Amino acid sequence: MLFNLRILLNNAAFRNGHNFVVRNFRCGQPLQNKVQLKGRDLLTLKNFTGEEIKYILWLSADLKFRIKQKGEYLPLLQGKSLGMIFEKRSTRTRLSTETGFALLGGHPCFLTTQDIHLGVNESLMDTARVLSSMTDAVLARVYKQSDLDTLAKEASIPIINGLSDLYHPIQILADYLTLQEHYGSLKGLTLSWIGDGNNILHSIMMSAAKFGMHLQAATPKGYEPDPSVTKLAEQYAKENGTKLLLTNDPLEAAKGGNVLITDTWISMGQEEEKKKRLQAFQGYQVTMKTAKVAASDWTFLHCLPRKPEEVDDEVFYSPQSLVFPEAENRKWTIMAVMVSLLTDYSPQLQKLKF
Repeated sequence: MLFNLRILLNNAAFRNGHNFVVRNFRCGQPLQNKVQLKGRDLLTLKNFTGEEIKYILWLSADLKFRIKQKGEYLPLLQGKSLGMIFEKRSTRTRLSTETGFALLGGHPCFLTTQDIHLGVNESLMDTARVLSSMTDAVLARVYKQSDLDTLAKEASIPIINGLSDLYHPIQILADYLTLQEHYGSLKGLTLSWIGDGNNILHSIMMSAAKFGMHLQAATPKGYEPDPSVTKLAEQYAKENGTKLLLTNDPLEAAKGGNVLITDTWISMGQEEEKKKRLQAFQGYQVTMKTAKVAASDWTFLHCLPRKPEEVDDEVFYSPQSLVFPEAENRKWTIMAVMVSLLTDYSPQLQKLKF
């Protein structure tokens, strides 16, 4: 039996003087949690089932509700420490992780390239073993996915991908939570990607079909997603009965889409390709012309930072744009990742319907 979260907030047990923001969650009856993620690595959503990803989103909503809406203090990570390795600069990944881990009672330790050089002054194997002896988990934002794989192989603690050349799983968790809040369910949504065949698109391709979401992706010729990722995404689509369309036509990808998504055309480390990329991506800016062929309930996502050539102001600052709730949800989802990998906590909020 479905009911809106609003009913809970009207219950006297929840009226404690706080100002609640009611989201469009669809909830079912409480179920005993059968998903156990403690001790796991999060390198790519390829390694997680649909039920496991749904559990992380459920836990994200639970923490957001209990901490933000009810004002509870939940020191679930008290006494735990997190190593944060950042080869690439960041606003949202760093802030969400540092503030989120601290809010849960833990101690994050930020390490830049001035503090640690992966595989340069010390081998990845030795780094993994040292960090394992001093911290409870490591979040690493790196250039190469292979470095994450090595860290995970050699470490005895969970390793979390904070971004690599191939995947950005923690960004996609925030995207899905944002869509869950807005639409009330993810199943049946059509995601329209318009941009580079990059780590964000790869992470969507490794997960969307597991929720019953369709994906229509447009990339310029020569900038298509990785062939190995495409092959696996085609398998997921077949298994889950969803649609996967890969095209070089932005309007074809946008047609009928519920969610228009783009990202930077020039990632960190690609600055020398700027002129070539700007030319290749002509016609890929998301505008109201793009939205005109999308579904009537279309929304817009961008993981930020945003450049005007990627999406114009009319779309970016429109009521349909969810970019700032999306950015905030980076915090609640990374908190859920840490709690699920490091504790036995189970969500108290009734299980979401997907």
